[in-house]
Amino acid sequence: MLRIAGDLFYRKGIRATGVDLVATEADVAPTTLYRLFTSKDGLVGAYVENTHHDFRHQVTTTIHNAAPHPHDQILAIFDLVLQQVSSTQYRGCPMLMALAEFPDPDLPAHRNAVTAKSWFRDTISQLTHQLTADNPTELADHLTLVFEGLHASGQSLGPQGPAKHARTLVEKLLTTTTPQPNTL
Repeated sequence: MLRIAGDLFYRKGIRATGVDLVATEADVAPTTLYRLFTSKDGLVGAYVENTHHDFRHQVTTTIHNAAPHPHDQILAIFDLVLQQVSSTQYRGCPMLMALAEFPDPDLPAHRNAVTAKSWFRDTISQLTHQLTADNPTELADHLTLVFEGLHASGQSLGPQGPAKHARTLVEKLLTTTTPQPNTL
């Protein structure tokens, strides 16, 4: 049910998607949705949280599967995101979309989206601190800006716009701020 709601919210917009449509598509009564989530805000908050957990799992798996050096792990994360942005299903970053539709910081959707964005920044920061960067916190912020720009330009101009240069920009940031890993 949450997956169906998430798909509708992502494709049609959160505010544009009513609980009745979610209930119909999930083949449940609207009262069932309200019993499980108490309100549409609760359902949307759960959708954002679930989307964050999915992305977090993807990033964690990507880090694990990449070579052991944090330089390679960072590049693998950006490859993952570029792959997502290049999908024909891509409409934009779900967290940015939720923040745009729910600017009130007291709402679960907003709080959960901020939590997701903070998690990404913290994860990148943990990786940059493993590098011998001059200023790992600043590097993490630069990489976070590239991440956000990749999503925004991918949404507005497609994967063949500025988004296609994201990996090159990440490589340049890593090259100019850290020694390169041994490639023996």
